Amino acid sequence: MRKQILIFFFSLLTLTFFAQKKQIKSIEKALNEKNFNEASTIVKSLKESIKEADDKYKSKYYFLKGQTEVGKKDYEKAVTSFNQLFDFEKKKGKERYSSEARSTINKIIQSVSDKAISSYNKEKNYVEAAKYFYLTYKLSPRDTSFVYNAAVSATQAEKYDDALKYYKVLIDIGYTGKETLYLATNKATGKEENIGSKTQRDLIIKSGKYFKPVNKATKGKYATIIKNMALLYKEQGKIDEAIVALSEARKANPKDLNLLLNEGDIYIKLGKMDKFGELMNEAISIDPNNSNLYYNLGVINFNQGKREDAIKYYKKAIELKPDYLEAYINLSTVILDKEKSIIEEMNKNLSNFKKFDKLALQQKELYTQALPYLEKANELAPTLDKVKSLMGIYQALEMNKKSKEFKDLYRSMR
Repeated sequence: MRKQILIFFFSLLTLTFFAQKKQIKSIEKALNEKNFNEASTIVKSLKESIKEADDKYKSKYYFLKGQTEVGKKDYEKAVTSFNQLFDFEKKKGKERYSSEARSTINKIIQSVSDKAISSYNKEKNYVEAAKYFYLTYKLSPRDTSFVYNAAVSATQAEKYDDALKYYKVLIDIGYTGKETLYLATNKATGKEENIGSKTQRDLIIKSGKYFKPVNKATKGKYATIIKNMALLYKEQGKIDEAIVALSEARKANPKDLNLLLNEGDIYIKLGKMDKFGELMNEAISIDPNNSNLYYNLGVINFNQGKREDAIKYYKKAIELKPDYLEAYINLSTVILDKEKSIIEEMNKNLSNFKKFDKLALQQKELYTQALPYLEKANELAPTLDKVKSLMGIYQALEMNKKSKEFKDLYRSMR
């Protein structure tokens, strides 16, 4: 009786292996006919029973499973299946399909990468570009630079959550973006060129067409990644996260003026002008000849009621940039701002001729101080308002010829 049971059991195994062999052939047939849905159905039906199959059938199953997923363009699953194949055949010490599977993966990676580049450069479809750049990384995790490309593409597409996700992946995997450039000088042009790899450069040096090999390490992209994250947070209105990110970026690159100015912009939005002023002073220590920094300090100090400091900074901005229109306008505005209090006092002392005359003299002194800056502003960009202001100043200063000239000009511009 026991013998009969054993015979029956082995008969069942034989039938099972025969059925598996038949189904695997059916997968092959479906793939040849490009009927990927049918192939996928058969693959799923074998998921449990294949565990008991002969090694050669297991290898072929994993391979065909991967091929099926390639046909359905489910590339991540395909690579997972091929990795199962590699692990299995490595464990068994015999390759049957691994070589062909590796070739297939390389073709997939190239195809997906090409699609990403085409979507970005030719089609300007940044959503698709981000998707395929990131997929390239998922298929080939060593190619971490594709995650950076995905983040840039997502930003272009204004998919800020996706972009932040990709940047966080870069930080998690320790991506720095640092690389070594293998340079050599072209004898024909005399220009230094990036050859690509050390092997290629060694070969081209031997050819005699290039000389002076140099290795150059790039700075890396960590600070840029953090800065970009901060800007994305700022765009989303997540100010606290933006400040934290920018602070981190500045620790990595404290001399980066752009990082500092972006942090300053956030403080402007928060209305923290004291903090913004501190950053502007810090920026000047980094770039002391930047006229815009002095201009910003002029604005800050005037808004804080520090009139004399504002005048000083606007004058410095003009010294560095003699055609700085906004600085001329603001400087004349700051000088004339004091006129309000003088007029108020004049109105209070209409019967006190001595004091009134003294105040009138102070008013004329303000006009005299502001005049050259307002004249320069009008010279750089004439407007009706500037002409009207100059006309009034000339009249108050009893510059009759100029007053008439600008009165006629004002009438012609109205």
